[in-house]
Amino acid sequence: MMNAFQPLARNMWSRFALLLGAIIFSAASVQAEPIRGAGSTFAAPIIQLWSRDYEAMRTDGGDFTSPDWRVDYEPVGSLAGVMRLGQIETDFAATDAPLPAEELKTRNLLQFPVVMGGIVVVANVDGIGAGALRLSGPVIADIYLGKVTKWSDPSIKALNPDVALPDTTIEVLHREDGSGSTLAFTGFLSASSPEWAQKPGAGTLIKWPLGKGEKGTGGLANLTARTKNSISYLEYGQVVRLGLPFVSLQNRSGTFIRPSPEAFQAGLETATWDGTTGSSANANEAAGETAYPMTVVTYVVVPKDRGEGRINRVLDLFRLAFSRGGDEASALGYVPVSPALAGKIEAYWTANLGFANN
Repeated sequence: MMNAFQPLARNMWSRFALLLGAIIFSAASVQAEPIRGAGSTFAAPIIQLWSRDYEAMRTDGGDFTSPDWRVDYEPVGSLAGVMRLGQIETDFAATDAPLPAEELKTRNLLQFPVVMGGIVVVANVDGIGAGALRLSGPVIADIYLGKVTKWSDPSIKALNPDVALPDTTIEVLHREDGSGSTLAFTGFLSASSPEWAQKPGAGTLIKWPLGKGEKGTGGLANLTARTKNSISYLEYGQVVRLGLPFVSLQNRSGTFIRPSPEAFQAGLETATWDGTTGSSANANEAAGETAYPMTVVTYVVVPKDRGEGRINRVLDLFRLAFSRGGDEASALGYVPVSPALAGKIEAYWTANLGFANN
C-alpha cells in the first residue's frame, strides 16, 4: 500500500531542490564578476578584441560561459582610467601615460606594457592625400598656438614647395578629456617648440590656446572626418581604417617619415621599460633616420590589493594576448609585445606578487 505522504514528500523535495538550485545559482552569480578595466582610448580597439578572444578561448567552443571569462573595458581615457583604480570594483587601468616608479611603489601597483603604436597628425584638406603633406614640430606648434592660421602660410609652403596649398583657415581640433594621446602629442610639441613648452606645456589634460575639443579618440576622429581644412592628432590604426589623410612628420634627424608600424618600431627602440620597478622611459625621445617621432606605449596598471583570484584573471587575459594576439594587434596598426618582452613581463609578475601568477 502506498504511503499517502509519499506524493506530498516528493512534491516538497522537488520544490526544495528547485529552491536550492536557485540559491546556488544566485550565489554563483554574485561571486562571478567580469574583469573590469578602463582607460586608454588609443588601445581600446585591440583590448576589446582581445577581450572577446579571451572569453571565446576560455569557453573553448562550448555553450557554457561564465562572467569570470568576460571583460568589461570602458575607453574613458588614460587619466580617467587611472583615477578609477580608486574604485574597488576596477581590476585594471590602461594608460598611455605611464606612472612613475615612486607612485607605483606608494600606491602598491603593478605596471607593464601591453601594446605600442603611433600618434599621427591628420590634415583633412581637399586634394592632399595621405603622406603628401609635410609638417614639422615647430610648425605644428605654431598652428596650435594660433601663430599660423592658414594652410597657405609661408612656413607650410617652405616644407611643401610642390603641394598646392589652399588659402583657407586651419580648423584646429584636439582632445578635451584627459588622454595619453594628448600627452604624446603635447610632449612632441614641447620638444619641438620652446614657446609651447613654456606656455601650454605637455600633459594628459592641458589648457589649449585655441581650437575645438572632442572626447575620446573615436569622437575626435569623427569630428576630424567631417571638418574640412582641419588638423588633429589621432591613433594610427583608426586613421587608416577611416581613410583620413595623415601627414609625413619630421623627426629629430630632419627626415620626413610616413607613419607605419615599421617606423613606430624604429621609434620605440629607445623607449625602455624597467622590469624591476615597472617604470618607463619617454617614448618620444626616439632618434634615428627611420624613427617615427611620436610613438605611444600603452601600459596596464593593476592594484596589488585586489586579491589573488582577481589579479590572476587580469594576468591570464594579457598572457593570452601576448601569446596569441600579436597578429591581431599588427592587423589593427599596432606594434605587439615581442616574445622577449613578454617573458620579461612575466618575470616581473613573478617577482612582484606573493603568489603564483598562473
